[in-house]
Amino acid sequence: MIQKGEVFACLRNSLKFGGDYFLYLLWLSFYLTLDPANSRKTIISVTVHYPLLVAHIVSAFIALLTGFFQFVDRIRLQKPRIHRFLGRVYVYSVFISGLLSLGSIFYAENFMKATSFLVLSLAWLFTCWKGYRTAINREYEEHRKWMIRSFGMTLVAVSARLLVPVLLLLYFIFHGFSLPHGMETVIGEVLNVNIWAGLILNFVIVEWAILKKS
Repeated sequence: MIQKGEVFACLRNSLKFGGDYFLYLLWLSFYLTLDPANSRKTIISVTVHYPLLVAHIVSAFIALLTGFFQFVDRIRLQKPRIHRFLGRVYVYSVFISGLLSLGSIFYAENFMKATSFLVLSLAWLFTCWKGYRTAINREYEEHRKWMIRSFGMTLVAVSARLLVPVLLLLYFIFHGFSLPHGMETVIGEVLNVNIWAGLILNFVIVEWAILKKS
């Protein structure tokens, strides 16, 4: 089964859980008002896109929260029923949020963002499904690996945002600290690739940790 220390080892070089939840709560607060004007993303359709986005973000936060508790030894070892219950909530939340994310692809601002959301959503759904199936089949070692991968995908939403300052710095360095097209253009270009950056970073760290543990 899953070991708490393994997930911390997977992401300790790039993510801190306290910062993750604070950042995500800050992001979530803009949408809990249910006012499209507070959205941090461009809303194309108030009647469809905005409710889709809010439902996706809320269910993703539930997945983030319940996923963390899956790695707490006291719950996993001493309260197996709670562990299984939270595991089901996590799986349902991922499936709901992942499917809603696929729907939101049609409202992406450009092809780069659409493809990054598509790849992330499919990877998230697939790793969670594999984690669920291996648990059902009592393949606990494989279950451990796939749930680590799944939670790594869950954390992409956080790591992608944490990487924005790093990507901005790299952009400045590669362009000689010159902004010929203005800061708004630079931020737009960075936000086109930050999901890819978070996805690749989390994938590499998680696979390295699993390989090292094996």
